[in-house]
Amino acid sequence: MNRLSHQNARKFLFGLDNANFLAIFDEYSDGVLITDKDGIIVYYNHAMSRIDELDPKNAILNRVTEVYDLDDHTSLIMRCLHTRRPIVDEPIYYRTRMGKFANTIHNVHPIFNKNKLVGSICFVRDFNVLTETLSSMRLPDNQYRMHHHEITFDTIIGQDPALKDALNAARMAANTPSPVMLYGETGTGKELFARAIHNHSPRHEKKYTPVNCAAIPENLLEGILFGTSKGAFTGSINKAGLFERTSQGTIFLDEINSMPVGLQSKILRIVQEGKVRRVGALKEIKFDLKIISSVNQDPHISIADKSLRSDLFYRLGVVFIHIVPLRDRIADLLLLVNHFITKHNKVLGRQVRGIDQQVMDMFSRYHWPGNVRELEHVIEGAMNIMGQDDQIRRTYLPSHFANGSGMIRPANPRYLRRTTAYIPAHQDSEIQDSDLMFNKKEHEKKMVWQALMQYRGNVTRAAGKLGISRQLLYYKMKKFNLSRDAFQ
Repeated sequence: MNRLSHQNARKFLFGLDNANFLAIFDEYSDGVLITDKDGIIVYYNHAMSRIDELDPKNAILNRVTEVYDLDDHTSLIMRCLHTRRPIVDEPIYYRTRMGKFANTIHNVHPIFNKNKLVGSICFVRDFNVLTETLSSMRLPDNQYRMHHHEITFDTIIGQDPALKDALNAARMAANTPSPVMLYGETGTGKELFARAIHNHSPRHEKKYTPVNCAAIPENLLEGILFGTSKGAFTGSINKAGLFERTSQGTIFLDEINSMPVGLQSKILRIVQEGKVRRVGALKEIKFDLKIISSVNQDPHISIADKSLRSDLFYRLGVVFIHIVPLRDRIADLLLLVNHFITKHNKVLGRQVRGIDQQVMDMFSRYHWPGNVRELEHVIEGAMNIMGQDDQIRRTYLPSHFANGSGMIRPANPRYLRRTTAYIPAHQDSEIQDSDLMFNKKEHEKKMVWQALMQYRGNVTRAAGKLGISRQLLYYKMKKFNLSRDAFQ
């Protein structure tokens, strides 16, 4: 209704014959507000009306400074129009002329037509809605997706020795209050490990809170994690942060190396003291948390490039677990392929029985930069377009498989033989935890020794063989008292 009644204004603004594209914003979950070059509102969507508790007819064709208790200096829209520069992820607390207060995050962009400024578009997100969403993220509960409490160490697919070492270490660390740091490339399953640790721990009935440190704007992260106190800044309210609200449970700080270094120092302090102080507050509040963190880059490299504080690494990496990339556990490929085919047969209502030999050979030679997650997506994509065929064939794969890009290994049937060799074997139920830790260390030392022996002390080639960085290999050599000179 409002779009039609103000069509002429939008024609002037955009130089278009119609404004049907604005229908996209009508049901947008964020508030959307469009103005002309003078700050006159020409579009105001339903979400914006809900945030402001304002009837659109009281906003449309009014200047923003008439609708909101703001002036040309305090209004982000007017500032954007004045500077002709976008404003990104800026929080603002404002009041409408009708008396409604709102705590929001704004993204405002100038609109140009042939280099001439014609207006602005403003996207508005309610801060309280955002924090509630981030603190209560849930996977859809349906018959095809595993529920959170069903994710255990037994549901993580693989028989590769390095993966089993990681699982054994995670299983034992789950029963202690010590922090755990997971190191693995994107798609290796760090989130699955974190949930399995929580579900195996004495805290499994308490809250589990995942926090993607790379996805939350820097200026919001501190308030979301630590909470806010009334009076800390204009419009702030007393609100518990995720550390406080998750107390007694488990918090997972994913990609902590993406967190601002200044905030890392505050994380270090509260972890050491077991107390958190809300932004703007004087009082400290005790909490009791199992802290799991993850990094997607070798932490020694992150420390060297100053994206990760060394003291935070040593504090959160009390138990450090390396989840190997898929290319280094190709023996697990067939297990994973069969698992994903079974899963997506149920989801898609298919009757796929397997993959042909040519595809399996291509899979065994592929680099898998996206790891297990990429493998699942490739299989799901193929199963969507294969019709009634019961085998995944090369023609159903993405184009980069067809042209051979990303292939790193020569065709070699031994990869396939290794795959079928790792059938889940009987495990000795009498083995003790202390034996597992000893065997893990001895196995790791043996692998490092063999790689250095094979390449006569060449650290670069040995590290490549092991699938780790040179810095991490130097660290392990020092740990096991191994000198490269002894292998030359």
